[in-house]
Amino acid sequence: MGFQSKRACQPQSIEMNPAMGPVPPMKSEDHTGLLRLRTIVRLRWIAVSGQAVTVAVVYFGFGFELPLPACAAIIALSGLLNIFLRIRYSARLWLKSRYATAMLAYDVLQLTALLYLTGGLQNPFAVLIIAPVSVSASKQPVRHTLFLGLLAISCITALGLFHLPLPWRPGESLSLPLIYIFGVWAALVSGVIFFALTSQRIAKEARQMSAALAATETVLLREQSMSALDRLAAAAAHELGTPLSTIAVVATELLRDLPPDSPQRDDLTLLKSQTGRCREILAKLTTGADEPDAIYSRMPISHLLEEAAEPYRVFDIEIEIEAGPAAGVKDDSQSAREPVGSRNPGILYGLGNLIENAADFAKTRVGISASWDRDAVEITICDDGPGIPPAILDRLGEPYVTTRAANKTDTGGHEHGLGLGFFIAKTLLERSGARLEFSNRQAPEHGAQVTIVWPRAAIEDAGEAAAPVSV
Repeated sequence: MGFQSKRACQPQSIEMNPAMGPVPPMKSEDHTGLLRLRTIVRLRWIAVSGQAVTVAVVYFGFGFELPLPACAAIIALSGLLNIFLRIRYSARLWLKSRYATAMLAYDVLQLTALLYLTGGLQNPFAVLIIAPVSVSASKQPVRHTLFLGLLAISCITALGLFHLPLPWRPGESLSLPLIYIFGVWAALVSGVIFFALTSQRIAKEARQMSAALAATETVLLREQSMSALDRLAAAAAHELGTPLSTIAVVATELLRDLPPDSPQRDDLTLLKSQTGRCREILAKLTTGADEPDAIYSRMPISHLLEEAAEPYRVFDIEIEIEAGPAAGVKDDSQSAREPVGSRNPGILYGLGNLIENAADFAKTRVGISASWDRDAVEITICDDGPGIPPAILDRLGEPYVTTRAANKTDTGGHEHGLGLGFFIAKTLLERSGARLEFSNRQAPEHGAQVTIVWPRAAIEDAGEAAAPVSV
């Protein structure tokens, strides 16, 4: 079973509404890989303040000897740089990757110079050299973070070999064993690598989730536009009713005044009949928009599955649907009654997406089964295809997880393979109260299997979940 639907809405696509014109998805300026100047300036002010306070406490509070003028000059240089950047550029400026990397590289070198004057790796504040690399890993491309990581490791190595004595009481000195210094070096190098990888991974997942939720919001926005189209049709029907009535009255008056053998009589008769037909069509539109068919708006589980599967029966894949009470439920009990709920577009979209994926990867057959008892409703969708690759089985439901070739384009010009269709389907089903489980079928059978379980009350009250909700 695959994990990208042909109906998946891509963030850059534009859905055309025939009555309301183009409905573009919500857009925002792409700042991926960029850092705001204000962020770097504020972080540097925090560093400058901490460095200044630490040097003052060590020199004036503890009375330890250290090269105060040189330390003050290095700290003041960072402060002056911040002041220059704040005056010269707008705080809202987004820095390109190379400029942000240069700023963070300066912070690494500045801290290295300060540590060189104050004991090198013997200084407990040496751990702060990890911070610029972690900041870069959260926003910058991998190559820039790799450069900063190598720079930080080089500086850590240099500090382990070359540094002034650690500030200590006058007339005394503190010299730590070489094996301890090596341990600090190893800890700092490990910290640079670990925190960089962790920050990069967490930030990447956050960006993927944000983009996927934006795509989900676009799908829901499309559903809202379709609902607005229904209301627009009803309003148009009401507005057009009056002029059509006037045309019908005028045509009737003209027919009454014309002699029976007039050549215009047939034209007026046709005009009157067509006016009546237009009024009938508008009446149907008004009735359909204002008073939905109660039979169509509520449907049992078996009918819901039939509607979700119907678009995919045109494939050369057999789709079989079975529905009935769960094993052990008595046929004459209240629990055996088939659940009936409102026609929920979110559930239909989610089920349709899963059925489409199953049909795409099945060899000959897709099986859909539904069972229910007093407390729950369970739907299982399975196919006889190759199944779910074990490498991604535990990651299903995350955005951009797919077995399809990335950016594969179909004949309609739509891109597939980003894994957003499955994420959107899962999100919509979970909004209705469902719990999804993914697995491969037990041998000797083969193929993928998706199990969706709702509390029975959630299905029978699904009308409340049908309303579009912004993400």
